[in-house]
Amino acid sequence: MSMNEIESRAASLIEGIIMTPVDADTLLIDSGLVDSLSAVDVTLAVEREFGVKIPPSEIDVHLQSVQTLAQYIQARAQV
Repeated sequence: MSMNEIESRAASLIEGIIMTPVDADTLLIDSGLVDSLSAVDVTLAVEREFGVKIPPSEIDVHLQSVQTLAQYIQARAQV
């Protein structure tokens, strides 16, 4: 799966949770679009969709943007 496909699927997951469109470089946590509760929902959705777990201590690092999340997924997924 290409990086663009992963970014697109990850963006769709996030948009479904926060009910707001996001771009690959939209800041998620720093902008307040993703709060602590929605971050948990996103991590669970990523695990279901891609089979990739995000350690709780690393959520803020990997949810900086759709792009950083997609890079993390690509590095760890067997997609």
